[in-house]
Amino acid sequence: MGITDTASTALAGGFAARALALALAGLLAGCAGLPRPAAYRDALSPEEHLRLGTSYEAQGLRQEALKQYQAAVRGGPKCAECWVVLGNYEFTDGRFGEAGAAFRKALKAAPQHSGAANNLAMTLLAGKGSLAEAEALALQALPNAGALRPYVLDTLANVFLRQGRYAEAAAAIDEAEAGTPADNAPVRSQLLETRKNITSARAEASDNSGRESGMKAAPLAGGEPATASRKSE
Repeated sequence: MGITDTASTALAGGFAARALALALAGLLAGCAGLPRPAAYRDALSPEEHLRLGTSYEAQGLRQEALKQYQAAVRGGPKCAECWVVLGNYEFTDGRFGEAGAAFRKALKAAPQHSGAANNLAMTLLAGKGSLAEAEALALQALPNAGALRPYVLDTLANVFLRQGRYAEAAAAIDEAEAGTPADNAPVRSQLLETRKNITSARAEASDNSGRESGMKAAPLAGGEPATASRKSE
């Protein structure tokens, strides 16, 4: 092996660099006439994005989860479950407008989706939307609710509570508790909280009614009507 000539090596390196640049320029010029590559196709299905997002959210990686949920609805605009999960995410962050829009898209994709109907009713309650629509949605969700029935009944009870229909609210909670397994502590705890709210609101309404009745029945000071005028003697 001979000794390396530094000057010759440098000259050869410069030539090689120029040759590479020219080759790349020619390649790019040639590519101008070639057909464009196909548009990017997502390698993951909407369901796979959904599972990945759920995994991220369980780890507390909420922004990463949101990106996956958004990718899921982009890839599957008719995937009702994808819209429901995205709506739940928005609801948790207090973005009720965005949550409601997602649940409506879920219902458009699957009109009988009980979870979407119930969650849209909850969103209307939280965002001070139409109580009449919230009631209609909860009633729509009930027939096919299955295991979700106690949740839907709790939503309906809260609609009745907001409307001041305390007896109907209590009846809905009675039915929800009867259909909830004894070992389902989270749901039973939620139902108990709603029952307490109903009891409290009913007592407050009764007290207010009693005070109003007492004020109407109490005689005015001096025993004279407010509009009476005493005649001069």
